[in-house]
Amino acid sequence: MKAVVYHSYGNSNVLKIEEVEKPIPNDDEALIRVCASSLNPADWYAMTGLLLARFGNGLRKPNATRLGTDFSGVVEAVGKGVTQFQPGDKVYGARSGAWAEYICVRSFIFPKPTNITFEQAGGVAVAAITALQGLRDYGKLQSGQKVLINGASGGVGTFAVQIAKALGAEVAGVCSPGNVWLIQALGADRVIDYTREDFTSDRQSYDLLLDIAGSRSFREYKRILKPNAHVVIVGGPKSNRVVGALGHVIRSQLWAIGFGIKPTFFVARFNHPDFQLLGQWLTSGQVKPVVDRVYPLSEISAAMRYLEDGHTKGKIIVTIS
Repeated sequence: MKAVVYHSYGNSNVLKIEEVEKPIPNDDEALIRVCASSLNPADWYAMTGLLLARFGNGLRKPNATRLGTDFSGVVEAVGKGVTQFQPGDKVYGARSGAWAEYICVRSFIFPKPTNITFEQAGGVAVAAITALQGLRDYGKLQSGQKVLINGASGGVGTFAVQIAKALGAEVAGVCSPGNVWLIQALGADRVIDYTREDFTSDRQSYDLLLDIAGSRSFREYKRILKPNAHVVIVGGPKSNRVVGALGHVIRSQLWAIGFGIKPTFFVARFNHPDFQLLGQWLTSGQVKPVVDRVYPLSEISAAMRYLEDGHTKGKIIVTIS
C-alpha cells in the first residue's frame, strides 16, 4: 500500500510517498481503507524537527516515520474480537500514521455521521477535540458566559465557534477581513476584523479567552479579561523552531505573574465520551466541519506548504482512496 513517510527532518520536500506493508488487524482491531485525512500543526512541527519533538522521536532523524492522525474511511476487515463494526461500515476517528491507504484501529473509531462527507469527517478528530476540551475542561466555559476566540477561522477556531455556541456561550471571534463572513455564518455573536479593530482595547470584557493565533501578548490580553477569567492557549507563532508555541505560552505566563490569572496550555487527549458528544453535534448539524482545500495524497507536500502559510479557513484535507 501507499503511505506518506519521512526519513529526515526538514521542509515539505522530506515527505515521500512509498510502498509499505499493508497492516493486518489484530483480534481487537479493525482494518480501515482510509478515504480522507487532514493536516494539523503537530504534523508540521514533527516534520520540521521542533527540538522538543525530537526528544520523543529521535534527535538526528525521526524514529516514527509516519504522520497524520485524523481519518475517515470504510471498514475493510475486523479482528475476531471486534463486534461493534463490520466490513463496509463507514467510520471516522483518530489513529497515528493516518496518511496511508490502510490503517489498523483499536480504540478511537466511530460511525461516520451520514450527513457529512468523508472529506469533512477526515478533519474532525484533533481540531474538534482540542476546541471542546479547551473551552469546556480548561476554560471552564459555562452557558451565558462570554468567550473571545482569537484565531477563529482556522481548524480549531471554526470548531470552537460552533462548540462554544452549543455550550450556550456568547461568542466573539477574531479573524482576518476575508473570513468575517465565515465566522458570521458559523453563528458567532460578534466578529472582529483584526485589521480594522484592536480587540485588546475593546470595552467588552470576557470570561474566557481561547488564544489560537497567539498574535498578542498577555499584557495586552489582560485589558479585556474579567477578574476571574480563564485564558487557554492552543497555538502560537511557528517562528520559534526550538519550543514552538510554548514560547508564547512561557511569555504569557511570565506576564501574568501577579495578575491572578495563569494562562493554560494543553494537548488534547482523546476519549470516547468526547467523541460521542461530537458525534451527536455533527449528526444534529449543530457543528459542521469547515473544509478549506482538498488535496490528493500525491500533493501532500503542497498541502503542507499551504498549512505553513497560516491562512487556512477550517481544515486542509487529504484524500487517499
